[in-house]
Formats: sequence, structure tokens, C-alpha cells
Amino acid sequence: MEYRRMGRTGLQLSALSFGSWVTFHKQIEDQTADTLMGMAYDAGINFFDNAEVYASGESEKMMGRVLRQKNWDRTSYVLSSKAYFGWRGKNNKPNQTGLSRKHLTEACNEALQRLQTEYLDLYFCHRPDKQVPIEEVVWTMNTLIQQGKILYWGTSEWSGVEIMEAHRVARDNRLIGPSMEQPQYNLFERHKMENDYLEVFKNVGLGTTIWSPLASGLLTGKYNNGIPDGSRISLPGFEWLKDSVYVESKIEKVKKLGELANELGQSLAAIAIAWTLKNPNVSTTILGATSEQQLVQNLQALDALPLLTEEVMTKIESIMETKPILPQW
Repeated sequence: MEYRRMGRTGLQLSALSFGSWVTFHKQIEDQTADTLMGMAYDAGINFFDNAEVYASGESEKMMGRVLRQKNWDRTSYVLSSKAYFGWRGKNNKPNQTGLSRKHLTEACNEALQRLQTEYLDLYFCHRPDKQVPIEEVVWTMNTLIQQGKILYWGTSEWSGVEIMEAHRVARDNRLIGPSMEQPQYNLFERHKMENDYLEVFKNVGLGTTIWSPLASGLLTGKYNNGIPDGSRISLPGFEWLKDSVYVESKIEKVKKLGELANELGQSLAAIAIAWTLKNPNVSTTILGATSEQQLVQNLQALDALPLLTEEVMTKIESIMETKPILPQW
């Protein structure tokens, strides 16, 4: 396993990490989660990602049960949660969502209980909240750090301007600013990592924990001939993914990428994940496997990474019909 510094912090994250967005509770149960987390840990993965909204809190409960059974040394792995959406869905009342001091504090306490841990290594503001002053968010996160409930705080899907504003507030008040961001990043979703965050990387440094490197499964090729039963798009409540994932023009590009992957002797999934790791501003890329076979295949991204030469990267950009970005790296 390769380990990377999380931005300008001293924390080291495995280049590949393990998440539970849709998989835990909705697609797999405790026994499978136990097996997959064990395989990930044995492969050197040290970061496990979660959030209050995942499966309405059940994902955190499941991960907490697995971690308790595993009884791994707590200092050997990094654990996260995220707050914004709440976990009660349509039953959320005022103050049970968003980034107010009240919700962030209570959501943190609830995450600690569900995950059965004394502290979170990483705690994310899952989305920006236009209704809450950024000063309130920064002060709250700083307080949680002082209380020992979290070690680092960060953002998810914030704009570069919003992240820089949080750093300005932190600097002016001698507080701790956000250390990491969790954006979507894959061959079809690139703007934030390759454009919006460039000044943030340059001026304050920023760790990144990438989600959806496979574009919700599109970059595995499994949607090339339709939508298979049991896939993420077929799950109740995830119909919204169909419009963004199952697009004919994207499918055609995926097929061409698959041909290139075959030429390299690798799976398309491994190549797509390795492509995210090629970006030096990526601290870790989160995997979301639902089976042992998927996880083994995804872990092979580390073997595929050396194959992504300048020539291969240029071929990928040609397929995606985008300008090569290698000179920026």
C-alpha cells in the first residue's frame, strides 16, 4: 500500500480507502461488511469513511459493530463522519440538519455513539450551508477539536472560494481551518480538482478524500448493455443517478476506455481508480465494493498506476475528448 500525507497535515492516509455510502445496510449486511473491511485493512487500507446520512445512520452503526468485533488498535486506522443532511430523512426537524453549532455538535456526538469510538479522526461539513455564517462553522469545528472529539475538520463539495473564506476566518481568529475536502472526482467529474481548487492547493494546502472514482459504477463497464439488477441505479431512492450516469454518450466513452484497459491487461475499474491517483493532489481515493471480487479488482489500481504513462494518459484524454492536463502536474 502507498501512503500519502493529507495535504499539509502530518496525517498519513492509505492511497486507497474504504467507504460505505450506499453499500453498508442497503447492499450488504454485517457479515459481508466484516469480511470486506478485514480484507481492506489487511491490504494496508487505514482510512474508513462514513456519514450521518448514509442509510439514515445505519451505515455508521454497522461500521461501529464491525470495528468493535475486529478490536483493531485504534491508533492504526483513521475514521471519519460527515454532517449536514441529518439522518432522519423526511422526519428531520429544524436544527437537525445544516451546519449550525447545534447540529454539528449533536451530529458529532451521535456519530461517536453509532461508531462506538471516543473520537473521529476526520469530521466533514458534508455540504456548504448558505444559512449559517462561516464564522460559526469554523468556531464550532475548532471547539470540537479542543474537546478532543475530532482531530481534523474538513469540507465536502465546497467551492474553492468557500474553503478559502473558512481559512481567512480561521487565520483572523487564530483558529484551525479545514484540512481536507471530499469532492467527487472521476473521468467524468473533474472541475473542482483540476480547476476550482488549484489556488487552494497552492496557497493553504488541502488534503482530498475522493468519492465516486468509478462514477457510481459507470466506469466499471457494468452499464454498457443496460442496467443490471442490484446495481446502484436500480436501488429505491437512487433513481436520480440514472440521468447523470446512464447516458449514451458516456457509455460510448466507457466502451473505448474498456478497450484501452484490455490492451493494458487491467480491468477498467482499476484503470479508472488509478487515474484519480495519478493526480498528486489526491490524498486518498475511496472504494465502495460490495463483494470480495470487486474489492480485489479495485485494489489492483495500485498495480495499474505505473502503467499510466504520459502516452496512456494522452490516449485517455483523447477518448474523453478533453485537453491533456499532464503539464499542470
